[in-house]
Order: sequence, then C-alpha cells, then structure tokens
Amino acid sequence: MVSLSEQDLMPGDVVVDVDYSTVNYKDALAITGRADVIRQFPLIPGIDFAGTVEASTYPGIAVGDRVVANGWGLSQTHHGGYAQKARVKGEWLVKIPDAFSTKDAMAIGTAGYTAMLSVLALEHGGLTPQRGDVLVTGANGGVGSIAIAILSGLGYRVVASTGRLEESDYLRSLGAADIIDRRTLSEPGAPIGSERWAGAVDSVGSLTLANVLAKTRYRGVVAACGLAQGMDLPASVLPFILRNVTLAGIDSVNAPQEVRIQAWSRLARDLDLSKLARTTQVVGLAEVPAIVGRMFEGRIQGRTVVDVNA
Repeated sequence: MVSLSEQDLMPGDVVVDVDYSTVNYKDALAITGRADVIRQFPLIPGIDFAGTVEASTYPGIAVGDRVVANGWGLSQTHHGGYAQKARVKGEWLVKIPDAFSTKDAMAIGTAGYTAMLSVLALEHGGLTPQRGDVLVTGANGGVGSIAIAILSGLGYRVVASTGRLEESDYLRSLGAADIIDRRTLSEPGAPIGSERWAGAVDSVGSLTLANVLAKTRYRGVVAACGLAQGMDLPASVLPFILRNVTLAGIDSVNAPQEVRIQAWSRLARDLDLSKLARTTQVVGLAEVPAIVGRMFEGRIQGRTVVDVNA
C-alpha cells in the first residue's frame, strides 16, 4: 500500500474537495488490472468526481463552485476521484447545474453523461420519437438505465435488452416499454435482418452491435458507447449501404468542454430525478472492491456512487 498526501496531487489550477465518485466498468478494469487503464503508478483510481472548489486560478471557476469532472485521463494518467481532494486543470471541470446536488451529479456520473452524449448523437442524426422504437442494450447497467430514463422522458418508445429478465420491473419503472433477452442479439446473426428499431444506444459492442445494426430501420441511427461484450465489430456494410444507417461513435473521455456543458445542461432539463434515484446505491470507498467483483459477475443494477468521505 502507498500513502499519498495533498502534496502528491498532480499539477492543475483548481483544487476540489471531493464529495463523491462512482464505480464504472472502466474503474473495474483499472482496479483489477484486467485492462491497461492505469498508465503509471502509484495512481488514484476513479474516472470521475464531484465536489466543491477549494482553490482556483482558472478563469470562470471560483472558490465555492460545485463542479464535476469526467474522463480527461482521470485514473489513467492523472489521479482520479477515489480521494478526498483532487487537483486538476480547470478546463476539465463543468459547473454542476443548479438542479443537481454533488451526489446527483455522481449518480449521473460518466455513465449518465455518456448516455446523454448518445441521445444527442441520435438527435443529431435526425431521430425523433415519431420515427419508431429506440433500443437500449446493456439496459440494467449505468449507461443503459439512464439512457432509458432520458429517452422515455423525451417521448421515445424504448426497447430494453437485458440478460436479467427478472429485473424487468426495474426497467419498466425507468420507462422501458418492451424488454427483450440479450441472447437474441449476442450470437452470430445475418448481415442484415428485418427492420425493428429506428435507433439504438449500445454499450455492448461486438456481435450485439453487429446485430443491432442489422435490424435498424432505414435511415436509423445507432450510438456506440461501450464494449462490454468485446472490442470487435463482426458486421457487414449492408445496413449502411442498403438502409443508410448511421453509426455514431461516442467518446466521453476527451469531448470538448462545450459538448460537456451542453450534455449536462440537457441532463438538468431532461432527466427525471425520481427515476435517477431508482438507479442509485451509495457505498463507501472500502466497499468498492466488492462492487467491482459483482460488476464482473453481471450483478450490478444501475449506478453505484462512492462517498469518499464515508
């Protein structure tokens, strides 16, 4: 074990008193070493955090501001959110909208911010509720849960794909209108199939994404934001050249600040806080390893917020 003090914080022009972080799939990979997420040692994990500014020399960020950080190398090349203090570049921070507490901001976290980026991509591609159903894969996870809540609130009819059909009531409480078994998408399929949905938010990748694309309607839009099944994409060009399907890639790590501000502004407008509460559990730092184990077993529902002061 390595003990770090405030003097060990990395360079930056803003110091934040951290209230909360989260446990994301990327955090789980970093903590267990299953993927080369952490690039240098010692390094504090946690790919996001929310808290209050203690000191700042960055224009536009003042002492007392409530801020959130997502990505930007946190837990990879820069100390992350599993600590009571963080020193980062001011350009990495977004002021938390008044509608949210710091706990709310981490209940949303990188997963919810990614879900909102995915919704923005669907809209950019011209998708509207009138175009037809929207599929959400990995529906019980953080991205999936919040994507369902946002999309249903915007008037979309949401189809949720999950491997845990016993949790269908939870998905319906978030706004899912239909539930399908993920096994219908996770095995090799035809290069193009019958048209089923006008759009999709996919956090799974691999064969699942290939099958999602194959069943997307003409001029549909699919946002790809994860790789829970794998990094490969064994797909055909047929959905793109026969149905004019758009595949939009979602990057939450290096998105420019204006995009982040737009996403958080839309979250404040479009996310029902009562639905957010249904997705959320709060744990202390000491509980994170156990949560990671459950995550790899596919037994985590929704969002896990970490109270770093507990």
